[in-house]
Amino acid sequence: MLDTDTLAARNVLEAVSGAIVGGMARNAEHPDGAEALRGALDDHMDTDPFNGDVASLTRDGHSILGHVLGGQGTEQVAAGLAKNAGVGTGAVMRLMPLLAPMVLSLLANRATDRDMDAAALADDLHREQASLPHDLADLLDGMLDDIFGGRTRRGLYEFGDADRTEHQVTPGSPNPDW
Repeated sequence: MLDTDTLAARNVLEAVSGAIVGGMARNAEHPDGAEALRGALDDHMDTDPFNGDVASLTRDGHSILGHVLGGQGTEQVAAGLAKNAGVGTGAVMRLMPLLAPMVLSLLANRATDRDMDAAALADDLHREQASLPHDLADLLDGMLDDIFGGRTRRGLYEFGDADRTEHQVTPGSPNPDW
């Protein structure tokens, strides 16, 4: 899918997963965003993206990415990661919605197994971010700062329902709805 060697593909997978977790961590910096994310995890607890069909997985992934990074943010991350890894942006854009439900499902299982509330979930996401290799963490922090407006902006988009009606949130406000 990425038209590259195994090591480069592994690096892209790690970077995409890191970007998704980083976006979730940024949204969870505000208590309302953390609560909304915890609710989204509950909604994904009974799903198994590892056995679903690709079309459903992709639709769910686009929805998740829209909540986490916004449409333009997803494109920015894909372009930045593709350039950094030397792969095509289109390939990264096809990969991201496949990985997003997997990341959300794994996080949902972890949160349930450890009986995490919203605050514990936010802490866990930040620990996960901190475990990334330094160079990758710096790259992702720069991209996420561009998307979220630095550390002063806590949330990017609000979503009211599954039809994905999105609107810009005022800088400094949370992403309370998934």
